[in-house]
Amino acid sequence: MNVSLLRRSWVTFSCWVIGSYASALNRFTSKGGGQIPNSGGVLFTSNHISAYDTIFLPWAIVRHHPMQMVWAPAKEELFQKLIPRLLYSSWGAFPVRRGRDVKANRVINQLLADQKVMLFPEGTRHKDGRLGKGNRGVGKIIFDTRPTVIPTALIGLNHWKFPGFGQSASVIFGAPLDFSDLYYLEDTRETHQLIVERVMNAIADLLKKEGAYAGEA
Repeated sequence: MNVSLLRRSWVTFSCWVIGSYASALNRFTSKGGGQIPNSGGVLFTSNHISAYDTIFLPWAIVRHHPMQMVWAPAKEELFQKLIPRLLYSSWGAFPVRRGRDVKANRVINQLLADQKVMLFPEGTRHKDGRLGKGNRGVGKIIFDTRPTVIPTALIGLNHWKFPGFGQSASVIFGAPLDFSDLYYLEDTRETHQLIVERVMNAIADLLKKEGAYAGEA
């Protein structure tokens, strides 16, 4: 997908503005950025602990890969008014309906041919930091598109208050996951479930390694 220089510049500028708040006025850190490929379809699969995850996670990605887009589905209610719709869309967000949204899934599949996309497999936030079960639909997306999948752990954002200063949080990028054994299986619900379970186990492992695992939701 060709994205204009102007739009990529706007996204990078916006991320650095957000990053000034996150990492200069607060203590938002990242680890494992070297795991992120520079090109090709990349899917970031993260736990979801705060409404602000979709703001600060792109900063952690773009600081390592400036002038690139990070696309993300967002609830359709955010796009009902003109100004928010234009703003969110300019940043790479696109609307998705609750439940099964065939159109949004098609968009994600197309983007993962050569773009960076972030998804929250749990499908909902867990403000207590516990890790929910992954949505089987994410496993289907991975099976169909075969992107580089980067398990991602967000820590601490669920305790932030806005505006605030000196608050700590972090994002941990894990090594790309290997699904080669599962790609040999048939395209079934069971296979998709095995894929998303591997994703969620990898996120749990990252949280445990950082001493931030709060159990299952």
